[in-house]
Amino acid sequence: MAPRFHPLEVTDIRRETRDAVVLTLTPTAEAAAAFDFTQGQYLTFRRDFDGTELRRSYSICAGKDEGCLKVGIKRVDGGAFSTFANQDLKVGDTLDAMPPMGKFFAPIDPATAKTYLGFAGGSGITPLLSIIKTVLGREPEATFTLVYANRQINSIMFREELEDLKNIYLGRFSVIHILESEGQEIDLFTGRVDAEKLDNLFRLWIDAETVDTAFICGPEPMMLTIAESLRQHGLDDSQIKFELFASSQPGRTAKRAATRQDATTGNVCDVTVTLDGATRKFQMPKDGTAVLDAAIQNQMDAPFSCKAGVCSTCRAKVLEGEVEMVINHALEDYEVKAGYVLSCQCIPISDKVVLTYDE
Repeated sequence: MAPRFHPLEVTDIRRETRDAVVLTLTPTAEAAAAFDFTQGQYLTFRRDFDGTELRRSYSICAGKDEGCLKVGIKRVDGGAFSTFANQDLKVGDTLDAMPPMGKFFAPIDPATAKTYLGFAGGSGITPLLSIIKTVLGREPEATFTLVYANRQINSIMFREELEDLKNIYLGRFSVIHILESEGQEIDLFTGRVDAEKLDNLFRLWIDAETVDTAFICGPEPMMLTIAESLRQHGLDDSQIKFELFASSQPGRTAKRAATRQDATTGNVCDVTVTLDGATRKFQMPKDGTAVLDAAIQNQMDAPFSCKAGVCSTCRAKVLEGEVEMVINHALEDYEVKAGYVLSCQCIPISDKVVLTYDE
């Protein structure tokens, strides 16, 4: 069985803003092929903090042609992993990471002249930076407009790199900075990104009719507002790609309390899980427990990261039985119809469930 996590050596740490760092990471020679990423993907890291294993996902910010692996990590108040990365991590240290995952990208087609639009909020810029660099480098006729929202100018991640990209790709890449608490020459570029501001942006600055694909990455309320505005201005859902922040999620709803009837009628589910070619059977209570949690309790090394229905690390396919997904921010409708679930949000309803992580 191939190891799910691999050690990555930290070969460079760059202070990006006061509370964000960019890590350059190098896999071992044996694992190099496993870390060949697609622009817009993320890495899931794990680390032990005082006896508790924490897993966190961070987006790759390097372009495909940079020849290296980089992630941007912004410190979150009270965030153990992000604080450790910003304060204690040193060059030469190693971090355990899963190979790249995620579908926040569009296929590269050098022969087409596509028009791209990106919206980023705060550290939501990290996957978009990877996409922007890769698209502009590999699609010579493509143009990209980025709308980037931050609180103030000194909190803008990758500000110099974005300016450099504007100079390298003159006429093909433009950036609109929107600052919440700092005035700018144009009033439209100050304040929060709300429906009214978006209407004015599309009226005065951005021709939505020409956009082929739009990428949105940031806190959920902002993303939902932007997506709705894009739909109102003529884009359909197939043209709008999301990457949601796990940190904005409240997590899975609390377990439903088991009733006395549940206990007396033996309300359990027979579960069969296939992982890395090995199949295990176990029983679990039908009390609101997720299949992922039950699999972990039964000593299966099932993959997960956010446990909030935001990433797709725990994606699996239900082959038999019926389940309910509590939250889904990561799977497309066609995947759900094909039987795929986020196992961290997957509650058994039937008496038998057969599920695989291998498809």
